[in-house]
Amino acid sequence: MTVPSASPPLASLHQVQVRYAGNDALCGIDLQIDAGQVLALLGRNGAGKSTAIAVMLGLRVPDAGQALLLGGDPQDRRQREHVGVMLQDTSLPEKLTVAELIHLFSASYPEPRPLAECLEIAGLEALANRRYGQMSGGQQRRVQFAIALCGRPRLLFLDEPTTGLDIQARQAIWRAVRRLVGEGCGIVLTTHYLEEAEAL
Repeated sequence: MTVPSASPPLASLHQVQVRYAGNDALCGIDLQIDAGQVLALLGRNGAGKSTAIAVMLGLRVPDAGQALLLGGDPQDRRQREHVGVMLQDTSLPEKLTVAELIHLFSASYPEPRPLAECLEIAGLEALANRRYGQMSGGQQRRVQFAIALCGRPRLLFLDEPTTGLDIQARQAIWRAVRRLVGEGCGIVLTTHYLEEAEAL
């Protein structure tokens, strides 16, 4: 799903190589993500999906090749101000409520999305005052999703976003992703689920 654009890509990898303990995690990878596009990285555990995201986010410097984020160095904080991230493993303060967590992270961005809109997109309106530590794993994933989109990102990274969600919650995330793409956001999605990649 692509919105035609003459703009440069939001993120790209060119001939990127990453090695861990002598083993190739990425070997000459080329990727590009444009505004209004979903790029799904599909593969088993250990296939290099999370490594590719880490390189695009500047969390891992490639051993060879080039990574660009919003036209610049992925390790530059100015580039990352326009990026949202939902990683597989996330630890958040359990005593804070959903609303407090979203407020906390929104403060890091120049033009954050309103709280009510974050809650609505993530399907959390009824849980705004629930403490994070009192939520189910699936509900916590939706909070992490709301935090990822709270900064109005131009580019959103979703690493296995629907792990632990039931089918209704997964479909709600898919609807939210389609909405963000319609707003022109580029989305990089890693998943084990072929039907999820096809749905998006």
